[in-house]
Amino acid sequence: MTAQTTEVVEGQTTTRLKGIRRTAAKRMVAAWEAPVFHLGVSADMTAALDGSRRPQGTTVTDVLLAACAGALVAHPGMNAHFGVVDGAESVTTFDAVNLGLAVATDAGLVVPVIHGAQDLDLEGVAAGRRAVVGKAREGKLGMADVTGGTFTVSNLGMLGIDSFDAILNVPQVAILAVGTTSHRQVWNDGDPQWRPLADLTLTCDHRAIDGATGARFLSDLKARLEAGGTP
Repeated sequence: MTAQTTEVVEGQTTTRLKGIRRTAAKRMVAAWEAPVFHLGVSADMTAALDGSRRPQGTTVTDVLLAACAGALVAHPGMNAHFGVVDGAESVTTFDAVNLGLAVATDAGLVVPVIHGAQDLDLEGVAAGRRAVVGKAREGKLGMADVTGGTFTVSNLGMLGIDSFDAILNVPQVAILAVGTTSHRQVWNDGDPQWRPLADLTLTCDHRAIDGATGARFLSDLKARLEAGGTP
């Protein structure tokens, strides 16, 4: 899949976006028009990092995705699109959890989708993640691989970013930004300890989600992560 055309003229490079990159650029403009708010928590990643607690071949990212899928089933208002239906602004919720995962490639950022994540165990999530990330990095994503997403996860922790606010992947009503895991001292009811913590920042479309709904989802996600991604 060719994402762009590049021309070099006397020391300057012009790149014309097309295909998925051009579509993504248009969606970014639409995303900036949405009234959004941000919520953040720090999650203790001790259980998620414990490889002995999860099947071989699975990663912390898989635990994160599985935890998101479970939390989205429990909070269906977060698993939704905002748009215009029959001339009226509407929110459409979905039974299926189709998780988008932001992936950096040589051609730029793409968001392939793991479809039906609500029905997958941790190994199934891992297999789906490997498949879509592999296709993304090989430039073999088809339109079916990047459409139908109901919620997106953007993880920049592996690049050393502590925390950030992700831009909505419209028409989805929320996106989760994940920062790096770092050891910090926590109070722990009067017994200070060093724990591996990661900052999670949720961006919400205020037209579809209120603060309490977003907060309940994020608190549930934190609890699931701290239990190792289990329901």
